[in-house]
Amino acid sequence: MKALLVLLLLAQLCSASLVPEREKDPEYWRRQAQETLRNALRLQRLNQNVAKNLILFLGDGMGVSTVTAARILKGQLHGQGEESLLEMDKFPFVALAKTYNTNAQVPDSAGTATAYLCGVKANEGTLGVSAGVTRDRCNTTKGQEVTSILRWAKEAGKAVGIVTTTRVTHATPSAAYAHSANRDWYSDGEMPPDALEGGCKDIARQLVENIPDIEVILGGGRKYMYPRNASDVEYPHEEKQRGTRLDGRNLVQAWREAKPRGKVAEYVWHRRGLLALNLTRVDFLLGLFEPGDMMYELDRNNDTDPSLSEMVSVAIRMLQKNPRGFFLLVEGGRIDHGHHEGKAKQALHEAVELDRAIGLATRLTSTQDTLSVVTADHSHVFTFGGYTPRGNPIFGLAPMQSDVDRKPFTSILYGNGPGYKIVAGERENVSAVDFAHADYQAQSAVPLRQETHGGEDVAVFARGPMAHLLHGVHEQNYIPHAMAYAACIGSNRGHCNAAARAATPLLLPFLGLLLLLLLC
Repeated sequence: MKALLVLLLLAQLCSASLVPEREKDPEYWRRQAQETLRNALRLQRLNQNVAKNLILFLGDGMGVSTVTAARILKGQLHGQGEESLLEMDKFPFVALAKTYNTNAQVPDSAGTATAYLCGVKANEGTLGVSAGVTRDRCNTTKGQEVTSILRWAKEAGKAVGIVTTTRVTHATPSAAYAHSANRDWYSDGEMPPDALEGGCKDIARQLVENIPDIEVILGGGRKYMYPRNASDVEYPHEEKQRGTRLDGRNLVQAWREAKPRGKVAEYVWHRRGLLALNLTRVDFLLGLFEPGDMMYELDRNNDTDPSLSEMVSVAIRMLQKNPRGFFLLVEGGRIDHGHHEGKAKQALHEAVELDRAIGLATRLTSTQDTLSVVTADHSHVFTFGGYTPRGNPIFGLAPMQSDVDRKPFTSILYGNGPGYKIVAGERENVSAVDFAHADYQAQSAVPLRQETHGGEDVAVFARGPMAHLLHGVHEQNYIPHAMAYAACIGSNRGHCNAAARAATPLLLPFLGLLLLLLLC
């Protein structure tokens, strides 16, 4: 076993430590820096157009260490490595966002979603409500509701959409339309009696009733839309996939019935049905492809479940039909789940797929009229290190053994989580397991059934009209205010009217001169 480990380490070092020939030439680095400088100087000509379209890409749990590791993984998947670029890396403006909740130093996804969608910070576990609401306390909700940028866009006449790899009732998407004292009230089957008696609505019901004219909703979460014990269309014999609703309602049918007469509302649950749609003839689209969260990208059934990129492509083409533009929320939600389970390979492949969707959206839109923002709700206690050489497989071993227990370790580690394992009174020897497996749980310092979030700032990448408003270090709740300002939606529209009034007197002399020339 020791001989095998030595050979593995030597193979990694021999193949990984080769420096590309071009990088040995100092001129390579000087030319690269000068090109970067020229690009930076061009940014002095700011794009101050009004943003017709807004796209917010949210990598759930995509902290800076995850972004870096995903960049390396993407490069290694394409024969490159550390020098490669993610699509989000190409965005010219970058900021940091402070993620704390009003009552939590290390936040959860519900309080953060309320911040970056509704523009106000909130308590952990609460959705679409102010910090005046206490988690689980239904009777604290009334009068504390706050609206989201999705609603602001809809009120401005834009088309709106939600795409996620989680349940469409999960924390991130639901903050766009729901107001709840508990993020886990997916259906009335998950609500306590006092909340039901107090008149609070479950999140799935709010999806159908609060903003009934959301044009596109794509993700998972079928079971929360159907009566308890109703069999699932895809897994009819699996009890855990059955409907959960106590009120006996079929919310998919209710979603259809809420649409205006003459409008076409399509519901799909299968990838083939989604890709076969003639989008020119569809006004509203609901796609629920799993009973709960969608499958990890590495485990996805390509016959039945669409990828995040495929869902984003459909959503943009649907929303682009509105001449006033659109707002689209795109969540790579299972990055977070992979980290919670200590499965770094799953998490990083989810991040790469989100980046693929960002690239696709870039090709389908224009930076002249579309503001795109990429960020995360929070980080995780995920890290990679160990003085690995250039080109080391991102899921590989560090090039050394511990100088304490004399055992090897993977470059990727967690501060806490389910990967903590003691074998015969000692840390597990990773050379005895398949540490490159998709479901391998990386070692952690502290044993927990689920790994936790991290509390550090997260990156914000921006491109398009008014992207320069996202710079420096911001409170997380600033993000939707900057995006709304760029699009002239929401409450902060005075600058748009002022700009229009200022432009009119300047145009009149030119219009008069043009008229004289035409008459002559």
